[in-house]
Amino acid sequence: MSTVWIKNPLAILTPEGVDAGGGVVVRDRIITELVPLTGKPAASFDSVFDADRHVVLPGLINSHHHFCQTLTRAFPPALDQALFSWLTALYPTWSRFVPGDIAVSTRLALSELLLSGCTTASDHHYMFPAGLEQAIDIQIEEAAQLGIRVVLTRGSMSLSVEDGGLPPKQAVQGEETIVADSERLIRQYHQPGPGAMTQVALAPCAPFAVSEALMVETARLAREYGVRLHTHLAETTDETDFCLSAAGMRPLDYLEKVGWLSGDVWLAHGIHFNTDEIQRLGRAGTGICHCPSSNMLLASGICPTLELEAAGCPVGIGVDGSASNDGSNLIQELRQAFLLQRLKYGADHISHLDVLRWGTRGSARCLGRDDIGIIAPEKQADLALFRLDDLRFSGAGDPLAALVLCGAHRADFVMVAGRWVVENGEIPGLDLAALMAAHNRSARRLAGK
Repeated sequence: MSTVWIKNPLAILTPEGVDAGGGVVVRDRIITELVPLTGKPAASFDSVFDADRHVVLPGLINSHHHFCQTLTRAFPPALDQALFSWLTALYPTWSRFVPGDIAVSTRLALSELLLSGCTTASDHHYMFPAGLEQAIDIQIEEAAQLGIRVVLTRGSMSLSVEDGGLPPKQAVQGEETIVADSERLIRQYHQPGPGAMTQVALAPCAPFAVSEALMVETARLAREYGVRLHTHLAETTDETDFCLSAAGMRPLDYLEKVGWLSGDVWLAHGIHFNTDEIQRLGRAGTGICHCPSSNMLLASGICPTLELEAAGCPVGIGVDGSASNDGSNLIQELRQAFLLQRLKYGADHISHLDVLRWGTRGSARCLGRDDIGIIAPEKQADLALFRLDDLRFSGAGDPLAALVLCGAHRADFVMVAGRWVVENGEIPGLDLAALMAAHNRSARRLAGK
């Protein structure tokens, strides 16, 4: 085990009132010491990383994504559509995914995330057409090669349009198949406890894509194995109308009916909740992942983050799918959250520290983790280091604020579990040009070109 002193950063994001101006000491996979501004490490160290030109953040955490959608960015048939029509335009294309598409889209999405300072990523994959049964296995292999932490959710769709749902027949699976594969993935890959690199969660797509019975059985299985639950909820008014028509109740009432209003659940979007529902979510401790770019692109609405946090909900940040965001850059997503939430609440109620909190500790809480998302002793050594030497930062006063206000977009160094996985703005050993060429070939094939 080696020990490195990341010394004298330009700025560092630590818990309020904690002085780490002299840097942070990492031994093996763990942060062992925070060094005061005028101090030196108490223990010996093997090497020094001079961070005097870097702003040091806890590794950013992306708590909702769809990696495969990088293959359908700016997809002509889906342009200028709201959620339901956007989905129906894309489902047929997504139903043609093959294993190679999953591999290349996962590799590209994770590379984009790493280069933006992300050290933990959660993906919600729910498309398993014939021949794609090993999609999650492929994602796990790609993540391991890049050295990024992942929480991969085994998504599911069981209700086709013929059964009263939204997806086409070729996009859904039988419920016994879904449950059996969910159990297989948990048993084969899920790592419990601090320091886990690979975790599995269970994630029926949405109320308009799965049956009530599957929601109930998925919750039972997740709790049997101690894994978390995830789904889309309250994203659009169309979803509310669907739930009222199909189930005779609002989405949150349906969630409670199937046993999902709980602290082991986090939800993507969480826009259309009323005051009473927000209080119920807070009492349950249910997490909400705010996806600002996607919500703006699809014109879904604005997540009530401050009310949710005040009620007791963990609030995190997700880039969401690259077909509804058209990017997978997490530090840029924090800026989008900052701007959108300022528009909602006012300039004096949202600061850069709020969105930095949501993108680190908030997302960690959504994923049920307290070992990441914070720079503190005994926590995992996941760090993102940014330089402020681009034109966009010239003249900036507060380095931490500058990352958000001036629009940081690429990390210089990124560490995951004590190992550098981005160095000088590049992923060691990864040929980005070859990756993009392969990715574009898959995208063109899916588009019929």
